[in-house]
Amino acid sequence: MALALLTVLAMYGLHRFTAVSADAVTVLPFHSGWVPEEHALSRFHVRWYVATLLFLAFDVEMLFMYPWAVVVAQLGVSAVIEMFLFLGALLVAVVWVWREGGLRWA
Repeated sequence: MALALLTVLAMYGLHRFTAVSADAVTVLPFHSGWVPEEHALSRFHVRWYVATLLFLAFDVEMLFMYPWAVVVAQLGVSAVIEMFLFLGALLVAVVWVWREGGLRWA
């Protein structure tokens, strides 16, 4: 416990020692260090929400596929059927996003 606490305190001390600026606007990770031209909480166009949902769908797919790939040989045909059902549901989501125009970037 003491070692963990000492490590955390050392990290805070290292941060204080190596910090470039104390100005919160230039230190925050918004725009990867560039000087922001708008507020970080400004509104985004609705098309980005659809693209975000598509990204999350594929992100969840990867979360499901990695453990599935480890046990598919042990579970056999039922695991393959479950994966194709899952991919079918994702295909329905991709078709919906395509129909709604979420894949048009102009």
